[in-house]
Amino acid sequence: MALVTFLSDFGDKDYYVPAVKAKMLSINPQLNIIDISHSINPHDVAHAAFILRSSFREFPKGTVHLVGINTVGTMTQGYIGVKLEEHIFVGPNNGILSMLADQDPGILVQFADIHVKDSTFPTRDILAPIAAKVASGAAIHDFGGPLANFRKLMSRQAKATREHIIGHVIRIDRYGNLLTNIRREVFEKLNPGKFNIQFGRETVDKLQNGYDQVEAGDPFAFFNSLDILEIGINHGDAGKLLGLKQDSVVYIHFGG
Repeated sequence: MALVTFLSDFGDKDYYVPAVKAKMLSINPQLNIIDISHSINPHDVAHAAFILRSSFREFPKGTVHLVGINTVGTMTQGYIGVKLEEHIFVGPNNGILSMLADQDPGILVQFADIHVKDSTFPTRDILAPIAAKVASGAAIHDFGGPLANFRKLMSRQAKATREHIIGHVIRIDRYGNLLTNIRREVFEKLNPGKFNIQFGRETVDKLQNGYDQVEAGDPFAFFNSLDILEIGINHGDAGKLLGLKQDSVVYIHFGG
């Protein structure tokens, strides 16, 4: 199955998304194009990387992922293809594709000049044709050679000691729940059995299994399907109610 996912910050009010899809379908009308999201905050590389990292493994191996975020400007150093965990990514060399896993990709390709044209719309004119052809059976090596300079960005990491973990809010979802960079494996390794989690003016001293384990209006904390700490207020917008936002600090204190 020729499967392509598409992630961008184009929104749904302009011609950009249908134009990119039309370009791919003109090359192979049998392509199955799946939208991951087009509501990424404009130019927000970290937001895009989080969404893609959290979702790409749910697709079949061999899926081609087209990334149309921040494809023009000084941050982007050309256009590349990446093979990671049997998935293929086609996008700009601006750091997004370096944030999808803890390890480096197995294959990195710099697209050759013959496939790169001057364009104010490189997602349609450069990346979409390559994504369509790769999904149809071509290899990313057919479009270039080894990438010498893979632009890397580092996401903020939680700091951990035997006494505490200091993490940060990395996303606030549409319900106002706060997703953090505190990972389950780190917590479980350090947890002596007694702890408290502090976020804003709220403190909880136990983990729940889901959103509805506390009364409406009460705070909760649990490790979600991504194995990261999620905190919030049941039936409430924790971001607004507690004055928390992206990059706000979350503390876990161990012991008495």
